Amino acid sequence: MVKIRLARFGRKKRPFYRIVVTDSRKRRDSGWIESIGYYNPLTEPTTVEIDMDRLNYWLGVGAKMSERVEKLKKIYEERTANA
Repeated sequence: MVKIRLARFGRKKRPFYRIVVTDSRKRRDSGWIESIGYYNPLTEPTTVEIDMDRLNYWLGVGAKMSERVEKLKKIYEERTANA
């Protein structure tokens, strides 16, 4: 099953996440199919960037989003609607 989830990058106590498309059987940070965005929780306000075209493509072919990615998608949509 294909999942859209976060992969952690950055150094110790300075997390940075990429929103990636990967096989659900792979480990959190191991190889992924495609990187479609990023999330930086350390900035104020948090930085969220998502390629919505690619996200919609992967959802269209049957990929499932993790709960956190669903929340980040809502935040991204709210910010782009207000801008």
